[in-house]
Amino acid sequence: MSHKSIKLVSGIQRRWIVNVLAVSLLLVLSVMTALAIVVSNYYYTALMSSLESRASMYASFVSKNYLSNYDTYTRNINTIASDFEDKDKMELQFITSAGRLQVSASIAASGLTVDTPDVKNALQTGEPRSYIGANINTGERVMAVSAPICLQNGSAVGAVRCVTSLERADTRILQFVGWGALVSVLFLAVMLSANFLFIRGILIPMQEINKVAKRIAEGGYGARIEKSYRDEMGELVDNINHMSGEIRAAERMKSDFISSVSHELRTPLTAISGWGETLLSTDMNDPGEMRKGVRVMLKETSRLAKMVEELLDFTRIEGGRLTLNVEPFDLAPELEEIAYLHMDALKREGITLTYSQPDQMPEVSGDRARLKQVFVNILDNAAKHGGGGKRIDAALDYDEAWVTITVRDYGQGIPESELPHVKYMFYKGSAASRGSGIGLAVSDEIVRVHGGELLIESAEGEGTTVTVRLPRAEETERIE
Repeated sequence: MSHKSIKLVSGIQRRWIVNVLAVSLLLVLSVMTALAIVVSNYYYTALMSSLESRASMYASFVSKNYLSNYDTYTRNINTIASDFEDKDKMELQFITSAGRLQVSASIAASGLTVDTPDVKNALQTGEPRSYIGANINTGERVMAVSAPICLQNGSAVGAVRCVTSLERADTRILQFVGWGALVSVLFLAVMLSANFLFIRGILIPMQEINKVAKRIAEGGYGARIEKSYRDEMGELVDNINHMSGEIRAAERMKSDFISSVSHELRTPLTAISGWGETLLSTDMNDPGEMRKGVRVMLKETSRLAKMVEELLDFTRIEGGRLTLNVEPFDLAPELEEIAYLHMDALKREGITLTYSQPDQMPEVSGDRARLKQVFVNILDNAAKHGGGGKRIDAALDYDEAWVTITVRDYGQGIPESELPHVKYMFYKGSAASRGSGIGLAVSDEIVRVHGGELLIESAEGEGTTVTVRLPRAEETERIE
C-alpha cells in the first residue's frame, strides 16, 4: 500500500479512537462525579441522622429529668459524659446557653467557647441544627449536630452537641470512588481494545478497496475485490465490483461505438467522395447516370447528417442539456406525414409499410420535433433490423390516459439475452445490420422526459414490436 493510503488509514483510526475516547472519558467522568455525589450524600446523610438522633435523645432526656435545679443538672450531665460509651466514634458535649463548653466526654471543658453555627442556631430556634466544617483546635473536618435543652416554656438553657470526625467517612468515600475509578479504567481499556479490533476489521478491507479503487482510477477497469464479509462492508464490495464491471462494459461499448462510428462515417464519405470525383473527372452525357450519382450523394449526406444529429443528442443527454419546446398538439398529422414519406422509400427496398390511426385523436403535450424524431428512429430501426420480413405495421391509438404509437416488423427478432440491453447507449447487439447504436437510446430518453415509456417486445424469428406510450395532454396537466 502507498504512503498516502497508510496515512489515510492512520487518520481514520486516530479520529475513531480520539472520538470514542473523548465520549468515553466524558461518560466516565460523569458517572464518577455522580457516584462521588451519591456516596457522599449517603454517608453524610446517614452520619448526620445518627448524630441528630443521639443529640436529640440526650437533650430530651436531660430536659425531662434534670432541670429541677442547677446542681442536679450539672451532676447528671457529668455522669452522662463520663459514662458515654462511644467516645471512639464521636464526642458528646454539653453547651451552656452562653455558648461555652460546660462538659465533654472526650476533652477537658475548661470554659471553651463554641461559636459554630449549629450551636447558635439551636439555642436561638429551639430546634436541632447541624454543621460541617473544621475543628477549631485540630483543623480536621468534622460534623456536628446540636440539640437544645429546653425548659417547659421552651426557652433553651443549653445544648447537647454530638461531634464526629469526617476522616473515616471521607476515607470510605475515597475508597468507593477509587474502586469506581479502577473499574472505569478497566472499562476504558476493554472498550478501547474492542474498538481497536473493530476499526481494524474495517480498515483492512478498506485498504483493499482503496487499492482496487486506485487501480480503477488508473484505468484498470474490471478490477475486482475478493468478498470476505457478509455485512455492509460486503455490500460495499459488491457495489464496487459492480461499478468496476459496469465501467469496463461502458468502456468496451464506447470503444465499439468509436470503431462502429468510424466505419459508419467512412462508408458515406467514401460514396460521396467517389461520386464527386466521378462527376468532376468525366464527361457524363447520361442524365440518368448523373441523377443516380447525385441521388447517392444526397442519400449519404442525409445519412451523415442524421448520425451527426444523433451524436449531438447524445452529448446533450450526457450533459443534461436536452431541452424541449413543449406545447399541446395533435400527433396524428405529424406521424401520418412521416409514415407516407417512408412508404415510397421503403417500397423501393421491397418493404411494405402500413399505417393506421383513428379519425379523432386527443392532443399530447410535448416537443413536436422530438416526438417526430422518435417515430422516424423507430421506423428506421424496423427497416434496418426487421426489413427481412418485407413488412412493417405502424399504428396510432389512444385510451383514457395514454396515446400509443406501435411499430411492428416481421424480421429476425432480437435474441432474448440481448433484449434487456437494446436501449442502452452504444449497444448494437449481434445484428448484422450496422448503425451508431445510440438512436434508440436517444429515443428512449426523449420519451422518458415526456413522461412516457418506450417498450420493446421481440421473439426470434417472429419480429419485434416497439410501443411508445405518451400521456394525453389533459393527463399531463393534471399531474403538473
